[in-house]
Amino acid sequence: MTLIALGGVIGAGLFVGSGVVIGETGPIAIVSFLLAGGLAILVMRMLGEMAVARPAVGSFYAYARLALGPWGGFTIGWLYWYFWVNVVALEAVTGATIIHAWLPGIDLWVISLCLMVLLTVVNLFSVKSFGEFEYWFASLKIAAIVVFLVIGLAFVVGLWPGAHADAGNLTEHGGFAPKGLGPALTSVIPAVGFFTGAEIAALAAAESTEPRRAVARATHSVVLRVLLFYVGSIFLIVAIVPWNSKSIGDGPYVAALQQIGIPAAADVMRLIILVAVLSALNAGLYSASRIVFALTRNGDAPRGLTRLSGNGVPRRAILLATVLGYVSVVFAYVSPDTVFSFIVHSYGAVALFVYLLVALSQVRLRRRLEREDPGALTLKMWGYPYLSWFTVAAMAIVILAMAFLPDTRMDFVASTLTLAVVLGAYAIRRRRGRT
Repeated sequence: MTLIALGGVIGAGLFVGSGVVIGETGPIAIVSFLLAGGLAILVMRMLGEMAVARPAVGSFYAYARLALGPWGGFTIGWLYWYFWVNVVALEAVTGATIIHAWLPGIDLWVISLCLMVLLTVVNLFSVKSFGEFEYWFASLKIAAIVVFLVIGLAFVVGLWPGAHADAGNLTEHGGFAPKGLGPALTSVIPAVGFFTGAEIAALAAAESTEPRRAVARATHSVVLRVLLFYVGSIFLIVAIVPWNSKSIGDGPYVAALQQIGIPAAADVMRLIILVAVLSALNAGLYSASRIVFALTRNGDAPRGLTRLSGNGVPRRAILLATVLGYVSVVFAYVSPDTVFSFIVHSYGAVALFVYLLVALSQVRLRRRLEREDPGALTLKMWGYPYLSWFTVAAMAIVILAMAFLPDTRMDFVASTLTLAVVLGAYAIRRRRGRT
């Protein structure tokens, strides 16, 4: 559970996307990631409280249904499913692009197909096989981050051969906040997206032998390590490489390793990013299949998806996520400037909508648990109810900010349309249920 939680938040977003945030903000990107990480940790804690008190298949889908009613469960379930189906497609394309750089003679679509088939088979085989693959994927990513932190720290403090203690890049080249506080605050929006994935531990808890203990341990572990891995590595990057260096935009970790003098840094990081991509693809198939399987329990998805294999795997639910993943990948090549572009934008704020509903669910479910079963609250949200409401307000502010910022307005509009479609589908389902 701990490695699944950590592996979920260490992806291509950290290794590649963080360079965009640094380029838009400067060294104060450290603060952007600190704020985003804080929000993700609060949501994870809220989810952990509910998962320990009420372990359930579908996790926050079940909690939203209990706390907010059928509409809440239906909405959060299908939004989360939509999010991960698109992650599957995007990661398949990204992974194929990385491998294509090594094997230019093979078409991108062939490589993408192979990746999809490989991870589909892994997820179809058994829950244990998913866990084994994710365990090794996450272990490799975490090991890479730890090695980077050790080498980077040694370089900054002057313990690396040929280096001398120097963190001047934090204040030189225009200062710590060369573009002001505004970009640092707006950069919290994409940074929050990079942390999405830690909640997979709560989804997987229902299939572990000791769900309460596993989720509690994962929740405790992810708090400090997320801050260490993200904020610590971003601090080292901006201390080693000037924030306005073109190399940071191309790949911040590669730029830092090249500055230190690590040979073959580009190929090493490309391999690590590939592992991160495969991990996200693996997690995407798992998450999408489990949430849609949970949706079937209350008639929010076709009952035919409930059938399990002999190993207890919801194969039809997995294949549904896979099929739509294939369709999305095809769209990426057939019409990259229209259909696939819309898909990318349409789930930009979906994770934030899900997090907001998780937070609202915790506030309401906590009240019920305190009345009906206070003994189940062995893992509690910090500073309830004040910190819980702060998290709700912070998520709402981030979502609203997307509507007014030029760079995120398209994501907001498309994601809101996606939300409207889901709510419309629920209205149709409800009407049919009455007739």
